[in-house]
Amino acid sequence: MTTPEFDLEAAAAAVEAVAAAVTDADLDRPTPALPTVRDMLAHVLGFTEGFRQGATKEAIGSSQPPAPAALPGDWRDRIPAQLKSLVAAWREPHAWEGETEVGGVLAPATQMALFALDELVVHGWDLARATGQPYAPADRDLAVLLGFLRDTPREGIPGLFGPVVEVPAEAPLLDRVVGLTGRDPAWTAPRS
Repeated sequence: MTTPEFDLEAAAAAVEAVAAAVTDADLDRPTPALPTVRDMLAHVLGFTEGFRQGATKEAIGSSQPPAPAALPGDWRDRIPAQLKSLVAAWREPHAWEGETEVGGVLAPATQMALFALDELVVHGWDLARATGQPYAPADRDLAVLLGFLRDTPREGIPGLFGPVVEVPAEAPLLDRVVGLTGRDPAWTAPRS
C-alpha cells in the first residue's frame, strides 16, 4: 500500500471558506483566469468531481476533457460536499498507486494528486481575488506546489498554465506559486 504524500484537507477547506462567502452579487465579477466567478465556481464543481473519480480510478477509460458548464442552483450545497468527497477519496492509500485518468489524461496517480492540489490552491486564490477576500493556503501545500511547478516553461503549458509571470525569489510562497501558473500576484478585480 502506498502512503498518501500529502493531504488535501487544508486546501479544500480554504476553497470552501472562500466559496461560502461568495454573494449572488459576486457571480458576474471577473476572475484572474475565467470570465466570471460563476464560471469559476462551475469549474470547481467539475474538477472536484473529476479528481475524486481520479482517486477512485472509476473514470479510467471514460473521463472527458473539461468543458464549460452552467453553475447549478444548488452549488452552495454541492461545493462543500464535493470538496469533502475529494479529500476522503485521496486519503485512501490505493488512490496514490499506479496510474489514473482525469479530464481525458492518463498519468501517474501521484501526479494527478499534485494537479488536484494545484486546482484547489490556485482556483481558491482566483475566487478570493475576484471577490476581495483574504486567502492564506497552508505553507506546506504551497511548498509542495512550488516544487511541482518550479520547472514550468516560461511560455507556460498550453491548456494548463499561461506564460509564467516573473516573481522575485523572496516573494511570498503564494505569489511564486500563482506566478508559475501564469497569474499576476498583483491582480485585483476591476472596480465596477
